Amino acid sequence: MILLDYIINLSIFSLMASTPLIIRSFINHKPLKQLRLWAALYAGMVSSILVGLSYEQQGYSYDIRYAILILVFAYLGPQAGLITGSFSLLSRLMASDNWLPAIVGWLIIMFFFTLINKRYAHLKPAKRTGILAGFYLVIYILTVPLLFNVFRDNPVFHLQYLLFIMLGVMIGGLLIESYENLYRIITEKKKMEKTLEESEAKYRLIAENTSDLIMVMNKENEISYFSPSHEIVLGYEVSELQCVDIYKLIHPDDVHPFVKTIENIFENNESRSVEFRFLHDEGHWIDFESRCMPVIGEEGVIEHIVMISRDISERKKAEEVLLQSEKLSIVGELAAGVAHEIRNPLTTIKGFVQLYKKENNFIEFNDLLLSELERIETITSEMLTLGKPQAIQLNRANLRDVIENTVELLSPQAKMEDIQFIQKYEDNDYVITCEQNQIKQVFLNIFKNAMEAMPKGGDIEISMKKNKAGNCVISVKDQGCGIPEELLPRLGEPFYTLKEKGTGLGLMICHKIIKQHQGIISYKSKLNEGTLIEIHLPLANKIVD
Repeated sequence: MILLDYIINLSIFSLMASTPLIIRSFINHKPLKQLRLWAALYAGMVSSILVGLSYEQQGYSYDIRYAILILVFAYLGPQAGLITGSFSLLSRLMASDNWLPAIVGWLIIMFFFTLINKRYAHLKPAKRTGILAGFYLVIYILTVPLLFNVFRDNPVFHLQYLLFIMLGVMIGGLLIESYENLYRIITEKKKMEKTLEESEAKYRLIAENTSDLIMVMNKENEISYFSPSHEIVLGYEVSELQCVDIYKLIHPDDVHPFVKTIENIFENNESRSVEFRFLHDEGHWIDFESRCMPVIGEEGVIEHIVMISRDISERKKAEEVLLQSEKLSIVGELAAGVAHEIRNPLTTIKGFVQLYKKENNFIEFNDLLLSELERIETITSEMLTLGKPQAIQLNRANLRDVIENTVELLSPQAKMEDIQFIQKYEDNDYVITCEQNQIKQVFLNIFKNAMEAMPKGGDIEISMKKNKAGNCVISVKDQGCGIPEELLPRLGEPFYTLKEKGTGLGLMICHKIIKQHQGIISYKSKLNEGTLIEIHLPLANKIVD
């Protein structure tokens, strides 16, 4: 019967100890206010229940309430222990006689448990539980059978009691520690999940809003991830890209260097950079610079390559502008040197022609020769400005007169080559503010290029009109051999020419002059279909306005 009572006590104790822990695991793990107080009151209630189920013998009451007291002191501290101990003492006094041993034993246990708890407060609760249980064994043996002579002749009785007390402490400790570990695991898991969610949100925010293209390539050279920026930069839906061979979207000339770079990364396990052109959804190519970084797996083998690509089209344009500026600087120095050398003999020729005019004033070509010599002198001065820019004199001039004078100058050569100039003007006056000799030089270069493009003769159509923007639009169309469309963007670059003996300076100077006059020059051409050149120059009235 004694064992049965102890087992019942132990079972009730286990149930009562595990119930709040189970309930707590199903609710939100926020700290409860006054947790120690509520736990002490609950423990006191449990100890009272155990006293009610205690084993009574000769006026003495035996139960495992001190197992609860040991756990409360170890896990909740002296204050909670005193509250629980008070409940257990009152229940004990109400349940049976022999108050003196119960009160004296209770006081001794409270005193030593409080001291021990303060002395070993730095230890973990599980270790404090073991120390408190050991002291309880010593206190019980010294007081109950020895001091108060309670069942001294029946050591088996006391052994059973202490055994079940220790079993209660062990079961209660295991339940609490298991719950604490579970609570710690759940808390850490939630923290990890929250951290992971925040990290994923940050990376998703970066990946979805960056203008860089992020791709992930696996060992089979298949792209497993495309960032949403592909839709913004290239116009493709991510679902489209996942169904397309990536190498079909890379420029054919760049496929081999790209593949070679990927192979080197897998072989040498090193980050590499590569430049390539990617096909836009609208059909044009975009220049990209890609930084390829290997991702090592658990076995030390590269499992993925992360490629971060950036649109460098604007940088390429800037580099081209810088290169062109460097070329212009070289051209300027060269032109200045050449012009300086030309001016010396030109001055001599001009002087002798002036003297000849004084002596032979009746010769009609003197004025024409002097005019052309002055124009040559002006051209050399303009070449000097390439090396050292100078202020130009702008005057109002009728653009129609400038073009007609230029056509008249080239007419003899045009007749010899069976070329006709066809002029169409909507109005008589197209007044612009310009440096007349410079504008004349532009049209002279353009007309001569058109003539050289028609070795078998033909027509050169020259037309002028005013557009809605207040500009004068001059169109020059020939019937020559034409220019491949892919070469048109390079026209006007220093030293770039399509002529066998050309210098590549003529159109460059034309571009510079038109730009100085706030104008625009453009080209349209196809092979064997001739070339159309359009020049937009602001009219004088527009400039005044």
